[in-house]
Amino acid sequence: MVKCLMRCLMLFMVFVVSITPSTTIAAEPIRIGVYLPMTGPAAVYGQVAWKGLQMVHKERPTVLGRPVQLILVDDKSDKVEAANAVSRLIEKERAVAIIGELTSSNTLSGAPIAEKAKIPMVTPWATNPLVTQNRRYIFRVCFSDPFQGYVAAKFAREHLKARTAAVMIDISQDYSVGLSNFFMREFTKRGGKIVIKTAYQSGDLDFTAQLSGISGMRPDIIYVPGYFMEDALIARQARELGIASIIVSGDAAQADELIKIGGKAVEGLYFTTHFDEKGVTTKRGQLFVKKFRETNKDAPDSVSALSHDSYNFLLDAVERARSAHPEKIKDALSRTTNFEGVTGKIAIKGRETIKQAVILKVENGGFRYITTIQPQ
Repeated sequence: MVKCLMRCLMLFMVFVVSITPSTTIAAEPIRIGVYLPMTGPAAVYGQVAWKGLQMVHKERPTVLGRPVQLILVDDKSDKVEAANAVSRLIEKERAVAIIGELTSSNTLSGAPIAEKAKIPMVTPWATNPLVTQNRRYIFRVCFSDPFQGYVAAKFAREHLKARTAAVMIDISQDYSVGLSNFFMREFTKRGGKIVIKTAYQSGDLDFTAQLSGISGMRPDIIYVPGYFMEDALIARQARELGIASIIVSGDAAQADELIKIGGKAVEGLYFTTHFDEKGVTTKRGQLFVKKFRETNKDAPDSVSALSHDSYNFLLDAVERARSAHPEKIKDALSRTTNFEGVTGKIAIKGRETIKQAVILKVENGGFRYITTIQPQ
């Protein structure tokens, strides 16, 4: 009888050991989809954004005690591929939230799909106001073009003392069309005059016709809210034609390739943007600059900083929601009032992101910080 009891006790102890916490199943990951232009014309932006996301993911790999899994899909810098990428992340990868895209055009292709599926999406860099307009699940950590246009016009009139402006619009990009309109509205409101506006398309190489028309008007500034490739070529051809007008651009100009392609012709070019290490105003921003320089041996840029913010902005909402359910994440995101990001403090008011903007200038083969302009 004693032997039988001892045998039963030993079996019970083995059973208890077999269910101790050391053998429990790992927590299920929180799946966050990412769609970026890793190849194609906008690849330089996508690769930098992914670098920023990988960096912050290493710093903060878990939330709510669960591992965060980033699932990247390359949309090849294409609108149709961007829509397909969002569908794949939702239907196949079962993402509970999405980060992306960067360009306004591609974000506008993906956003309706996320909105219909009720999956929250955070874009790091898409500034067109239509991205979030009349949508409940789409958010951004960057400022929008109405504010960026206001900042560019304010800077042109008050700092550059510009009275006249020529405007060159990339009609193939929602970003350029919208930003041009907001700039022109604010510039004229402040007493400036638009002497000529002309159009081009992404991929164009020859801007002689547009610049010849501008040359005769002798504007104080040429406003060109385009991407770095076209900005650089326009600057080179403008200088070759003897046009001395100051060139002003938008945040898409901020890429090292602008200087590599434009050379001396882009010296003196100003642009509105989201971040510069000399304009950092938060502790999170200071830590980001330190770690980025340690990791990359180089100065951080706006896209990597905004990608870093997108990740933390989303995870902070998950923490506040105490849930990884898409609906609860969306509700927490919409209630954001004082998020401290790398690029400054962020609040969501209505459907817009309220935050500061930075002005940089190309000088001596690099980007020089000029000033920070706070929200109106």
